Amino acid sequence: MSHICISARSDTGSVREHNEDNFGSRDDLGLVVLADGMGGYQAGEVASAIAVTTVYQVVEQLLGAHDSDSETPYSHEEMLYRAVRHANRLIYETALDDKECRGMGTTLTAGWFDNGRLSIAHVGDSRLYRYRGYQLDLLSKDHTIVQELVDNGFYSREEAKHSAQRNIVTRALGVGSSLEIDTRELETLPGDIYLLCSDGLNDMLDDREISNILRRSSTDLDYGIDELIDKAIANGGHDNVTVILVRVGEGASPSPSLFRRLFGR
Repeated sequence: MSHICISARSDTGSVREHNEDNFGSRDDLGLVVLADGMGGYQAGEVASAIAVTTVYQVVEQLLGAHDSDSETPYSHEEMLYRAVRHANRLIYETALDDKECRGMGTTLTAGWFDNGRLSIAHVGDSRLYRYRGYQLDLLSKDHTIVQELVDNGFYSREEAKHSAQRNIVTRALGVGSSLEIDTRELETLPGDIYLLCSDGLNDMLDDREISNILRRSSTDLDYGIDELIDKAIANGGHDNVTVILVRVGEGASPSPSLFRRLFGR
């Protein structure tokens, strides 16, 4: 298994009164989760918190449901899918039961690193980038009205960056009883850096700026986090900004299964 190093930070920004972003990072699991909430007075905070907490709870339940002599029948990708689906149901039901939470929802982007693989689950317009060999690639796809217009040839990518509709999402956890979730699995390489962020970062920094900061901070993720967030705030800080950086290192030796490492069996 490749070792990973994780750094994460969230900031309210210069304009918003509340931080509706939430995130989780667990080195022992190799799992990082980021959610950007929306809707109602502080209700976005509720939705994003439920999303992050539920993903971890469901993943741990699925891993812990099997004895020491058997592996989970689900792949990492399948477990993430089940966890996000369950989080969607909990947020939706909470919004129905509590009038102060009506209309709340959240984006969610999760990455699970294990044995040289990255499993991804994604809903909304938070993003996941990979920085490899001095090249920055967007691994997630924004679920927004503007992205659909780009896909159908009505907007250029440059026009999309400046559209007043760029932050109107077409998918979010909690807005319906069912949800379409993007999942995929990729190979990781030593030296890769993965960036998860809420749109408060990529709305304030373009890909070139992000790439340059990651190049300068490839050996110091804490420095990179600070520079990314400080730059977003310096450029206006119009939204909450949350950033998770994950660097993949060389594997030291073959290791036991994830289940055995987690539960010592």
